[in-house]
Amino acid sequence: MPSPGLDEIVTTTLRYRSGKLRDNMSKNIALLSRLQERENVAPVSGGRSIVEELEYAENSTFMYYSGDETLNVMNSDVFTAAEFDWKQCAVAVKINGLELLKNSGREKVIDLLEARIKNAEKTMLNNLSTGVYSDGTGTGGKQIGGLQLLVSDAGTGTVGGINSTTYPFWQNQVYDFSANGVSASALTIQDAMNSLYLATSRNRDTVDLIVADNTYFGFYWKSLQAIQRVTDDKLASAGFQTLKFMGADVVFDGGFSGTAPAAHMYFLNTNYIKFRPHRDRNMVPMNPDRFSVNQDAMVKLIGWAGNMTCSNRSLQGVIVA
Repeated sequence: MPSPGLDEIVTTTLRYRSGKLRDNMSKNIALLSRLQERENVAPVSGGRSIVEELEYAENSTFMYYSGDETLNVMNSDVFTAAEFDWKQCAVAVKINGLELLKNSGREKVIDLLEARIKNAEKTMLNNLSTGVYSDGTGTGGKQIGGLQLLVSDAGTGTVGGINSTTYPFWQNQVYDFSANGVSASALTIQDAMNSLYLATSRNRDTVDLIVADNTYFGFYWKSLQAIQRVTDDKLASAGFQTLKFMGADVVFDGGFSGTAPAAHMYFLNTNYIKFRPHRDRNMVPMNPDRFSVNQDAMVKLIGWAGNMTCSNRSLQGVIVA
């Protein structure tokens, strides 16, 4: 069997690196970087589901009155809640007895573990990055419900248990080039952005982050070639290529193996979007330890549980072809 001290080495190494893995998540995804900045990466301590309280209507008792006119004191239903299921994922780090013997000595064991842990971290990072933009149907519905669910191409759908066809306040905004009889290009991208910006604005409550793939970011970038481009220093220093539109950061989240869906530009009011990991299962080594009963090997799992949530879809939007 593996050395009794190996478990301590593996666990200590994994715990040491788990914070770095969480930090790398935000550094590699523009949306999570902004959510982290706004303190909207909000761990949850537990519960049957992840609940977001919604304020979906104004108080219906408001009225103008004169003198001793009877006032409206009826109950006014203005709150409801969206419930998001827990989603789980894990990646394994494994070492067997022969590898341990070949890499004898504490330093060599750590070197081997470091290489495997780094690979496991990249694997989790890549898959969760994809999940941030997913529609939640991957792996039989076990995947995170990302932007393609929360801010859907049709604007409708059931999100957080609320059917937006039945309750239109729960629909997101959409600008569809084809539905408007326009071809997407550098000549038309700003008109589309103007239209969607107005549709997603409520007084001073406006979008603050616009995330685009290669195609639409390229169209917007090209449309600005003749004028000065303004970038956001914070996101630029984090490694994201940014432009500005009506005060909102326009971020390129594509590139080689980029996870932003093709021909999409998301208009996001990040006040209402959260990344909600479980407090005790946020990219950490899972207990108990796994020792094989019929193999000279041990496995340690890095686990994560949580989901993405939205508490106001009407102030989010997407441009599609």
